[in-house]
Amino acid sequence: MSEERYVYPHPRPAVTVDIALFRHAGSAWEILLIQRARDPFKGAWALPGGFVDEMEPIESAAARELQEECGIRDVELWQFRAFGDPHRDPRGHTISIGFMGIANNPLGEKAADDAASVRWFPITDLPDLAFDHSEIIAAAVERLHRVEVQ
Repeated sequence: MSEERYVYPHPRPAVTVDIALFRHAGSAWEILLIQRARDPFKGAWALPGGFVDEMEPIESAAARELQEECGIRDVELWQFRAFGDPHRDPRGHTISIGFMGIANNPLGEKAADDAASVRWFPITDLPDLAFDHSEIIAAAVERLHRVEVQ
């Protein structure tokens, strides 16, 4: 019996994952950002992340992107929100699934793949960011504070 595929004649958006990874630095929170090595937004700071491969679970994509761009493995990540403004990415309609996590140990992060560099920033002093990553970080920080209170 052959496998039947259902195809509809309309365009589909791409799907990405973006990871807000936090750590506690003294009395303040920091977030891990990458400096983009490629366009769009070459040289700008952004959250680690990227496109979900075909047939790849989004949780696997988030873990893969964090490892490929930052060399980080084995960090618990959880999904916190989707971002779907059709103009959020100049490459076309792209929906991003936001993931977040908290790093409790040194991670040995180093830039790789399409990240030119990687650096921790205080959440109160962020650089200009690519895409809609300011919005994603604001939502992640809000969620972080709710988790912190519990």
